[in-house]
Amino acid sequence: MTRKPHDALFRATFERPSNARGVLRRLLPAAVVEAVDWRTLRPESGSFIDPDLADRHSDLLFSVELRGGPALIYLLLEHQSSNDGDMPLRMLIYLVRIWERWRRRHPSGPLPVIVPALVAHAPEGWTGSTRFHDMFEPHPDTIPGLTELVPGFSLKLEDISALDNEALRQAQLSAASKLTFWVLRDAREGPRLIANLSAWVHAFRQVMKAPRGMDMVVQVLRYIMLVTGELHFEEFRATILEQVPETEEAAMTMAEQLRAQGWEKGLEAGRKQGLEQGLEQGLEQGLEQGRKQSLLGVLDKLLTLKFGQEEAAQAERAALLEGASEEQLERYIERILSAPSVEAVFAAR
Repeated sequence: MTRKPHDALFRATFERPSNARGVLRRLLPAAVVEAVDWRTLRPESGSFIDPDLADRHSDLLFSVELRGGPALIYLLLEHQSSNDGDMPLRMLIYLVRIWERWRRRHPSGPLPVIVPALVAHAPEGWTGSTRFHDMFEPHPDTIPGLTELVPGFSLKLEDISALDNEALRQAQLSAASKLTFWVLRDAREGPRLIANLSAWVHAFRQVMKAPRGMDMVVQVLRYIMLVTGELHFEEFRATILEQVPETEEAAMTMAEQLRAQGWEKGLEAGRKQGLEQGLEQGLEQGLEQGRKQSLLGVLDKLLTLKFGQEEAAQAERAALLEGASEEQLERYIERILSAPSVEAVFAAR
């Protein structure tokens, strides 16, 4: 349903300052945390990604003021679902682009400090270096006087794979952040996800009580379904409905809509096409039709749940959705949780 489910969930959760604040406070040194006025934390627009990295990228940039003055610190929060030995170099590229944008807007004066932070959930744990100097041979530290000639910085790392249930529950994070970290850590292993569900029943209930909490639960369940596959999701859905029956509406929205409108219709269309043009080609085309049908069904359901159903707007929306590509539909779905209006979901950007 999306080629980047990890990034979609990460962004939907942590683009909200109320969720990002806890993660950033965990990552920064205590003295820096104390120096920051966290009431001023706000998201900054713009992505600094290279086009060839688009399928595995999710950057979030925040600005925050220091206590007692107008000085800014930018906090760049990056997410990785697998190890990447070039991560320090990639991060340097992002940092330079932010400074370049700043200089275009402020032709003179000092540059702002930018703190690069990385949230990783590689299944084997993060094994790459977090220091830019470690990418060089010879290492700058091995030759006297060389260190000061080579740019150097370190990433602040949050390795979710290293957090067990108890450590994650005790973390000073919002319930939505903890839930997101848990499913990012466990969802790729269906049996592990199901085995650990009982430890997160309370978090589900906390999230559902919060404003727009059902939207967050739908996003989490959608991610679980995309990552675990239908078989494990069916087992997970049965378990969560038993332990947290309040999630039934969200589970039905994600599972029934996707399965009934997408996968089964796609397979059936593929079989019919296969009789005329060959089974392999027909199945492929049918699955493509099914994927779009499932995207349309999910998007329409989520729009109705969040914004209500108005007859005039419904007709215009149906025409727009029918003409949209799969990529556009995926982008609309990812915008729903943070969009303040239907117009914002479909805004061209």
